[in-house]
Amino acid sequence: MNPLVFAILLSSLGLGTALTFASSHWLLAWMGLEINTLAILPLMAQHHHPRAIEATTKYFLTQATAAAMILFASTTNAWVSGEWDIHQLSHPVPAAIALMALALKIGLAPVHFWMPEVIQGLNLTTGLLLSTWQKLAPFALVVQVAPFVHPAMLTALGVFSTLVGGWGGLNQVQLRKVLAYSSIAHLGWMVLVLQFAPSLTLLALAVYIIMTASAFLTFSVTHSTSVSVLATAWAKAPALVALTSLVLLSLGGLPPLTGFMPKWLILQELTKQGVPLVATLAALTALLSLYFYLRLCYAMSLTTSPNTTLATAPWRVCTLHPSLPLSAASVAALALLPVTPAFATFFSL
Repeated sequence: MNPLVFAILLSSLGLGTALTFASSHWLLAWMGLEINTLAILPLMAQHHHPRAIEATTKYFLTQATAAAMILFASTTNAWVSGEWDIHQLSHPVPAAIALMALALKIGLAPVHFWMPEVIQGLNLTTGLLLSTWQKLAPFALVVQVAPFVHPAMLTALGVFSTLVGGWGGLNQVQLRKVLAYSSIAHLGWMVLVLQFAPSLTLLALAVYIIMTASAFLTFSVTHSTSVSVLATAWAKAPALVALTSLVLLSLGGLPPLTGFMPKWLILQELTKQGVPLVATLAALTALLSLYFYLRLCYAMSLTTSPNTTLATAPWRVCTLHPSLPLSAASVAALALLPVTPAFATFFSL
């Protein structure tokens, strides 16, 4: 892709997200979301592969449907209350429609079906953008809409997403689909605690972005797209494979790694708010997610891929990938648990 076109598309991504962040009017927020969607479509389709084109088409249709629902919800709210302000959702029906539209945007269950298929059709770098940056603008609107929605709806979305995210990833062998279901599960945890502590939701989102960036960048460096290819990655970068195992366990939420921090604080908050049944269910669904991360760790570090003597060994080659983003993301994904009190103070938990 032409570097100038690439720079324009990345600038448009930033502009769309910033516009949604800064807007208090539904039409401006919708415009930011549309700029975001239109900017990432050429990045998704740049390789001219049938799977990439199919993923781009699915993504466009899904996002267009969600955008139409947002327009319908905001227009209905303006008709009922005379207000276009995001913070003036006075009627429960437009609020519920807006929340479901935003859930479709970010891939929350039960409107998650597009997400694994779309991420599977993209390369790892674009998949990283879709799993992290594209979540920011819709999630900012989810945080603003949540106070006007019935708490039971948020709890149902959160529990269902953690269940689907854990259950759906169990039988996957493609790494991009595993990370897509991981994304659905993490978003479920964020939505669960949104009604009680929005600042804790933002902390969980920040930690999720760090861990997912580290996982995607690692798979990109080792050119791993499936479990069978990942099993041969130890020959390419032994130290990186050891770190990757820890990053995956961090995604699963094992102490003493960074991923334990948001789960710990969310379970603590849910128990404090008097919903121990929801906290117990969320903790049990985390075990499902942990299982498929352990599968990947087992394939990576405890098995040797079957190779005949005629097979070409994937030897250690010089990589053109910049190492600073991967190094920073990996360190942050592994070592931030000791500074939990600082994060709690910063996010005013």
